[in-house]
Amino acid sequence: MNLSIKWLGHASFQIGAEGKTIYIDPYEGEYSEKADLMLVTHSHFDHCDASKIKKVRKADTVIIAPEDCTSKIGGSVKTLKPREEATIGNIRVKAVEAYNYKRFRSPGNPFHPKGLGVGYLVTAEGKTVYHAGDTDFIPEMRKLGRVDVALLPSGGTYTMDNPEAAEAVLAINPKIVIPMHRWDTNPEEFKKRVEATSNVKVVVLRKGEEYQVV
Repeated sequence: MNLSIKWLGHASFQIGAEGKTIYIDPYEGEYSEKADLMLVTHSHFDHCDASKIKKVRKADTVIIAPEDCTSKIGGSVKTLKPREEATIGNIRVKAVEAYNYKRFRSPGNPFHPKGLGVGYLVTAEGKTVYHAGDTDFIPEMRKLGRVDVALLPSGGTYTMDNPEAAEAVLAINPKIVIPMHRWDTNPEEFKKRVEATSNVKVVVLRKGEEYQVV
């Protein structure tokens, strides 16, 4: 089977793999299908939307999220810290670091301090998808291992901007990259930067558009 990735908007994705429906950071977009697996990167409202989670949750939905999300989500939630893994059927999920070290709410107070949230490596259908979460270009990105598809924030202010995200692509070296959390930045600028300096394919999705990874 192929692996499908639908961008729902912002940092929200729906992934189809191993006959399962996976949501990451449900917030923007349409949510018509129930979730088999749901991944939440951190507790900010635009990544951990309790109303969206409730809408797509069913009795046997597996939810993985950082510990400070559990009271917001309610019910059974599996927590993973960076470098910890979980296997759900044929799908393997590994949490990795995601944080700011150069973008601050106030002096010494980053928008996303280390320990607040995570990114995820999702391996299914023989492919690995990296959802970076809200993060700057951090050293840990150089040690992710094989990544087939990278979902990277590029909006600036709270995360990497286009130039920094393009640097991250060179370090990660995925086969495909999809920009997300774009705010008002131009994804075509990101695409030009990446494709001018690497062989990585940049896929710019519209909201609700799906990409088949073959």
